[in-house]
Amino acid sequence: MTDFVYLDNSATTPVAEEVRQAMAPYHSVDFGNASSLHSFGRRAHRAIEESRAEIAELLAVRPDEILFTSGATEADNLAILGTAFATEDHRHIVTSKTEHHAVLHSVAWLETRGFEVTRLDPDGTGRIDPQQVRDAIRSDTLLVSIMAGNNEIGTLQPIETIGAICRERGVLFHTDAVQAYGKIDLPIENVDLLSISAHKLHGPKGVGCLFVRNGVRLVPLFHGGGHEKGRRSGTENVPGIVGLAAASRIAFRDRAEVTRRMAAYRERLIDGVGRLRGTRLNGHRTMCLPHIVNFSFQGIEGESLVMKLDEHGIAVSTGSACSSPNLEPSHVLVAIGVPLSMAHGSLRVSAGRQTTGKEIDRFLEVLPHVVEELRRMSPFKVGG
Repeated sequence: MTDFVYLDNSATTPVAEEVRQAMAPYHSVDFGNASSLHSFGRRAHRAIEESRAEIAELLAVRPDEILFTSGATEADNLAILGTAFATEDHRHIVTSKTEHHAVLHSVAWLETRGFEVTRLDPDGTGRIDPQQVRDAIRSDTLLVSIMAGNNEIGTLQPIETIGAICRERGVLFHTDAVQAYGKIDLPIENVDLLSISAHKLHGPKGVGCLFVRNGVRLVPLFHGGGHEKGRRSGTENVPGIVGLAAASRIAFRDRAEVTRRMAAYRERLIDGVGRLRGTRLNGHRTMCLPHIVNFSFQGIEGESLVMKLDEHGIAVSTGSACSSPNLEPSHVLVAIGVPLSMAHGSLRVSAGRQTTGKEIDRFLEVLPHVVEELRRMSPFKVGG
């Protein structure tokens, strides 16, 4: 379908051509194992270290603080479980109810191993008050994990202030920066661990990294050949790592222009969708990522809306791609107080660097007809 409109870039993004070209030699020419001593291995090793240095420079951290992983899920797990396994006397963790499942399921598993977890309630826009974090920290608190920007509703968290509180109290601070990295400035002076994924910024799937500030004790989850300075065993995904660096490079290089364009699309979406009766904007209106907008529609199931839009050649989602097959309402929308009837009718629209104004216009043209069609079939009355 030549006129297909893809507006699900928070789930994944198409690999940019520049990224594909950067990766290509490491599939077929410089394909060596980075641990091998011969020239093929040395070239692969050099590519990894150059990529590590480039990402570190973009984040303004040290190269030896960048640890490559298979993606953000592994990075989140390593940050949380790795620090938990490294301690014996600090067994309390603070997080929020709107985190990615990679964080929520990790801390839930730790609870089965005797850890205590405090899950903070956000306000109606998804924001966590830093004072909540301050009040939740105890003498045995090991870690606070609060994401930088929410993957479903786009709300930004005050990570600079939260990080300062954690530093003041001697508590580690982890942030899942998957949706924010490469799109906004990240104040990470007081961040100890930070998760990144390549495929959210037009890089390949299956690769990411974890920033680990020097001095943070981390027990590895994988054991084997001692790769990544013993912190993450497993033969390195050289093409993927090169692709992550290339995607990071173009994201930071073009960030001002791309962010401006995506933020303008977001405003057009909010204005256009807001004209429809029985709709609700979820998330913060201004303290938000530039590329994500989330709506709820009264009297409609989100899954039906996604499928009907797909019939018109438009790809969107009901929320996080990791849980989209789950018919339960979004845990994020429930946490911010969206009524269950509206939470079931949610829609996430997310732009990418390839998104055009024409595609936004197409979505806004088709959506009202789809909404009205589904509401005619709905047994529920929709108010004005």
